[in-house]
Amino acid sequence: MPRLIGAAQTVTTQAEQITTFNASGTFTAQPLTSNAWVLVVAGGGGAARQGSGGGAGGYLEVPSHPLPLSPVPITVGGGGTGGPNPASPLFPGEGSYPGAAGSNSSIGAAAPLSATGGGQGVRGVSGFPATGGSGGSGGGGYRGGSGGAGTPGQGFAGGSTIPGKTGGGGGAGEAGQSILSPTPIQGGTGGDGLASSITGSSVYRAGGGGGGWTPGPSGSPWTSAGGLGGGGASGRYGTGSPPVESIAENGGTNLGGGGGSTADPGSGGNGGSGVVIINEPETKAASSVWDLRAVFRQVKAGDWTN
Repeated sequence: MPRLIGAAQTVTTQAEQITTFNASGTFTAQPLTSNAWVLVVAGGGGAARQGSGGGAGGYLEVPSHPLPLSPVPITVGGGGTGGPNPASPLFPGEGSYPGAAGSNSSIGAAAPLSATGGGQGVRGVSGFPATGGSGGSGGGGYRGGSGGAGTPGQGFAGGSTIPGKTGGGGGAGEAGQSILSPTPIQGGTGGDGLASSITGSSVYRAGGGGGGWTPGPSGSPWTSAGGLGGGGASGRYGTGSPPVESIAENGGTNLGGGGGSTADPGSGGNGGSGVVIINEPETKAASSVWDLRAVFRQVKAGDWTN
């Protein structure tokens, strides 16, 4: 059988490459990459002081996202600061108590893949109800307020409450805990995030923050857990005379977790910063001209193009 004559017949293998951005930067794909597995997590929302938990940053995972050969900008969103913060125009009359929303994360410029920052935890004036901040996942509601809305496809709502209770921040995998009936529990737990194996091992990200506490009945717990994936737990009520400041947990760094709230006189936990991860798969490319017999041998040997 005659063979085709041409340049040397070669199969080039481009190895899998995983690139993690913990801060903003620029990404350039390898020469043979056209699509890649991409994960984008936004910054988590900050929790309120003596209020509700912060929502997790928005979570977007795309198994095969198109990438250009030219460099693309990467933005990694920061977490929102926990209350006290300057009075927010979104929550008039709440003074300095609310947390701040997280910032967006994205990859690309012309049509970016963008995840929305987590919604902030809130506290109403003089204990009046307040609705949690909306975002990638929503912040918890406060004392009769509803949880903030999550962004469809990115996260869930914060927990809603009856008077006297605080809601947990929403996570990428589930809503923050709502408290809608009388119970010794005063602060809702944060919603769990989602697990991804994009880096080769399973890691949870984008968990919501726990709602804040005031003194409960004897024997009741004093903190509310944050959700799996970097959600911050709420802090214990200050004790002693004068009260010792309680410590709330911040959301997980580069996990996009929501901050945990606290009881007076402590400060709400900050939201965790986001992350952008790009997994370029192993890719093969063949050069020159091949006859069918040569192609068959390469396929049988497991050394042919994708």
